[in-house]
Amino acid sequence: MKSNKLFAVVAVAALALAGCKHNKPEQETSRSKYSLLNGSTHGNDATATNDGPEPTLNVDTRFAAGRLAETQGRYDSAAEQYEQALQLKPDHVASLYRLGIVHTRTRHFDTAATIWRRYIKATGDIASGYSNLGFCYEMAGDTRSAENAYKEGIERDPNCMPCRTNYGLMLARNNRIPEAKTQLSAALKPDEVAYNLAAVYEQKGAIVEARQELKKAIEINPNNREAQTRLANLPLD
Repeated sequence: MKSNKLFAVVAVAALALAGCKHNKPEQETSRSKYSLLNGSTHGNDATATNDGPEPTLNVDTRFAAGRLAETQGRYDSAAEQYEQALQLKPDHVASLYRLGIVHTRTRHFDTAATIWRRYIKATGDIASGYSNLGFCYEMAGDTRSAENAYKEGIERDPNCMPCRTNYGLMLARNNRIPEAKTQLSAALKPDEVAYNLAAVYEQKGAIVEARQELKKAIEINPNNREAQTRLANLPLD
């Protein structure tokens, strides 16, 4: 996760696997290893035909099909493929993760929350999963459930950067600035805390406060180029 960035304000950028030390989930290695089947298992064999039974699609093939559909913006098709993968293997971590992202992105929040709970269980209570769940609740407007999810993740792993960062940004967006600084400071450097607070202020239209935080970030770290650029590009008061 790159420093000096606003970590979780836009869309599902907050949804992250990395950042916590417990129960590292399996990697998504299947997206380049497998390709879609077209009715034949013979690949480029010119003599291959479609005669005979259809090939059995395994979990990895279904997942690869879902990833392809997702990259093409066909989210309904992607969700269907991930669901098919989960019918074959209900605890397939990669499919649960991507399905959670798809349902969050398409604003099917109730379904997404259920998937994130399954993902958390499948990973053995990975702390970053609670950050995903919390961000889903926050997008749905359920701030109380979001806060409970973030706190649950932090209780699981106090060093979980996604939970600390997303929780801090949520607190800032709800004008709970001292609490926000506490959470952000547990995950980020001081100039990064100021930079992220400035981003929240700017989104809220509080340009004066945003400018103050950016100046603070530059004072703390004169090499913070992103803060310098953002300050130069702020609209007039």
